[in-house]
Amino acid sequence: MGGAVVTGTSTGIGLATAITLARAGHSVWAGMRNLGSGDALRQAAAKERLAVTLVELDVDSDTSVATAFAGIQGPIDVLVNNAGVGIGGPVEFVPLDQFRQAMETNYFGSLRCIKAVLPSMRQRGSGCIINVTSISGRFGTAVHTPYAASKWAVEGLSEGLAQELKPFGIRVAIVEPGVIATPMTMRERPNPPPNPYSSHIERLTAFMTESLKAETSPFVVASTIKDIVDGKSTRLRNPSGPDAAPSIEGRLAMSDEEWVGLGAASNQEWAAEIKRVLGLDLKL
Repeated sequence: MGGAVVTGTSTGIGLATAITLARAGHSVWAGMRNLGSGDALRQAAAKERLAVTLVELDVDSDTSVATAFAGIQGPIDVLVNNAGVGIGGPVEFVPLDQFRQAMETNYFGSLRCIKAVLPSMRQRGSGCIINVTSISGRFGTAVHTPYAASKWAVEGLSEGLAQELKPFGIRVAIVEPGVIATPMTMRERPNPPPNPYSSHIERLTAFMTESLKAETSPFVVASTIKDIVDGKSTRLRNPSGPDAAPSIEGRLAMSDEEWVGLGAASNQEWAAEIKRVLGLDLKL
């Protein structure tokens, strides 16, 4: 088994992926912005004697990415771009700096790491690059736009990159998680003051609350990633989690105009549509 770099490994999907790939025999380089936040991964690796090395890696920084990858010994066969931030809110009120932050981490952070591994992968004629996006990378949702826009960007990057790298024997794949129980999704969100978009915020909050009752483990996504690395999945796009494929299929079954029209529907009409597609009984 070769070396695998996973970004954003202090918690959630990144942590689960680092453990899962190490259990499968890979030597894992686990990147995280602050090494002090890596205790959970250190303990899991020590307990199971896993080949996991923690690496200080801030994907927002050119210098940090260059330094981290220069310090990795041996060929990198797998890159999993998982590091990300969740930023939401109405477009009218979200500061531009927060839009930039979403793009800096979710899009440019992935791009920095991709550019760091491409020369050696191309020279060897092999490698696997996996970009973790979201079901939000397939369809936009009100008051979730900053996050969705950044994930759409990664989807476009991945599709074009997959074509560029196909002649060199390098695999590019996208993983699209649904609602997964991670510290990012489970954190408490303060109720915003009343504003013109309050109904949209209420809908998203109700959707997340109901979806998280399933407590889908990040190890479900890690298993999807492992299947790609092992060659069990050869698809470009890989929905992950019990709600991921139904969510995407439900959106694709609607016209753009029907989807946009839901934005002006009543809360009851919107909740009825979610129940029809996903079976969730939302409290609105």
